[in-house]
Amino acid sequence: MEAETQKIVIIGGGIAGMTTAFYLQKNIHERNLPMEIKLVEASHRLGGKMQTVIRDGFTIERGPDSFLARKTSMIRLAKEVGMEHQLVPNATGKSFVLANEELHSMPGGSIMGIPTEIGPFITTGLFSIPGKLRAALDFILPRSESEKDQALGGFFRRRLGNEVVENLIEPLLSGIYAGDIDQMSLMSTFPQFYEVEQKYRSLILGMKKAAPVQPKKPENNDKKNGGFLTFKTGLQSFAEAIEAKLNPDSILKGHRVEKITKTNKGYEIYLNNGETLFAHCIVAATPHKITQSMFSQYSFFDPFKSVPATSVATVALAFPKEAIQHDIDGTGFVVSRNSDYSITACTWTHKKWLHSAPEGKALLRCYVGRAGDETIVDLSDDQITKIVLDDLKKTMDITMNPDFVVVSRWKNSMPQYTVGHKQRLETINKHLKEELPGVFLAGASYGGVGVPDCIDQGEAAVKAVLDFLNENSTIGRFEREKLEA
Repeated sequence: MEAETQKIVIIGGGIAGMTTAFYLQKNIHERNLPMEIKLVEASHRLGGKMQTVIRDGFTIERGPDSFLARKTSMIRLAKEVGMEHQLVPNATGKSFVLANEELHSMPGGSIMGIPTEIGPFITTGLFSIPGKLRAALDFILPRSESEKDQALGGFFRRRLGNEVVENLIEPLLSGIYAGDIDQMSLMSTFPQFYEVEQKYRSLILGMKKAAPVQPKKPENNDKKNGGFLTFKTGLQSFAEAIEAKLNPDSILKGHRVEKITKTNKGYEIYLNNGETLFAHCIVAATPHKITQSMFSQYSFFDPFKSVPATSVATVALAFPKEAIQHDIDGTGFVVSRNSDYSITACTWTHKKWLHSAPEGKALLRCYVGRAGDETIVDLSDDQITKIVLDDLKKTMDITMNPDFVVVSRWKNSMPQYTVGHKQRLETINKHLKEELPGVFLAGASYGGVGVPDCIDQGEAAVKAVLDFLNENSTIGRFEREKLEA
């Protein structure tokens, strides 16, 4: 018996959608499955935020610049598409916090801003004596009462006090999501902190006990590789390598999905050019507000309307090295929200990523925009550049104008995992299973904003699609008949 060809449409050509398409295609070829896939992307390129500018010997990332090496799904996908030889680790160096108009070294032994070594915490100038004494209450405070969810900021303020939160934890953690930690969900962003507190009571003692043992540093080795990886040729080259492995006929660029309706046999997908696609199964790898608009007739998606998304921008500035008279021995700094600065962080990219700038050149990458402070993103390139340079000159003696500047705006690009995010998602997925079977979500709006997190979601979507089609179509019988034969 010949099985009916099952049609799968993946909407969204960012890394989550590309991963889904790649691994589905691999399964179809290796298992000779009667399936067809179509990847639909509204823009004229794939890769989402993975965009790289190669100019005058510089490698400049417009979006994400790296990923945690311990998140192995990205390394595995790099090997699949022949990019593992381009992976390079970051060079390590001091990192700083800009607070009270001064750059302070990141306290030794701090893990995501939580102190685990007493000496560096006592001697740092980041906190006042009352602030340090308040943080010490963590040793005696009881555990939090068990809750379904709570604000990240409230959790840390209770344990360590406002000063430690505002001068260290907030600039580190909110930088990942460009969010307001007093609105961000603890259980959807960093549930491990809650688990550590519940197990050990003291967050400081718990993080110290839970931290992996650091290997002994080799003698006579000032530099060591850090915990991040990137591609020497830029993250965009990774997206291009994945696309090169996909069947060109399966990719539809420059087409936006306007509406999706359910039929007796599957789903009709209406495109902005008037065409219609049919699908037995859909993976919506789109931002939450776009997902809601595609399924606007289904009210259970309405909670996505109120989920905020922050606008941010990155500003990369290329200089001759001699332009920076006050050269700081480190790889970058984050900025306390209490400081009178527009930038939220700055990376000395040429020091962190040695391949990113030619010999004799310096590359600084600054970040602007965060929850509650997004208007700067709408300014002109020249205005943003002037603001960033003014901020940098407060901490660094820069004597020349940059050779060139690359400003990259990301409008409404950072989904905010506000309190209740996990429960909202569980409720929506439950409705999907009951009312729109065969529709699955993947991407930064749902289960993690990092590139590896989106890859993980793409892999999970592949499994969900194959399981669904196996259980609900003739493919299950087709597979069983092949095995029996």
